[in-house]
Amino acid sequence: MYAVIRTGGKQYRVAQGDTLRVEKLAGQVGEKITLDEVLFIGGNGEAKIGTPRLADVKVVAEIVGQGLAKKIIVFKKKRRKSYSRQRGHRQRLTTLKIVEIQG
Repeated sequence: MYAVIRTGGKQYRVAQGDTLRVEKLAGQVGEKITLDEVLFIGGNGEAKIGTPRLADVKVVAEIVGQGLAKKIIVFKKKRRKSYSRQRGHRQRLTTLKIVEIQG
């Protein structure tokens, strides 16, 4: 069985036992959180589609780690104008392990 969830403005396809990195979620390492924005659930020849989400389905995940992504460089330049700007950004990420899909 698998589900499509939405968190941090992105959608992820998850199954029990999967590990994924999403945008920062509040919580400590080892805590269990409930993701209730489930858009689709499928597997075993059956499927449920939410409009826009399923009300009675939840995904339980455990926080495995909190960290940072690789640094990206944002560089702006206008030729012949002596203008250039350089900025760096590191997105904060949470690593989740899917414990179960309820529903």
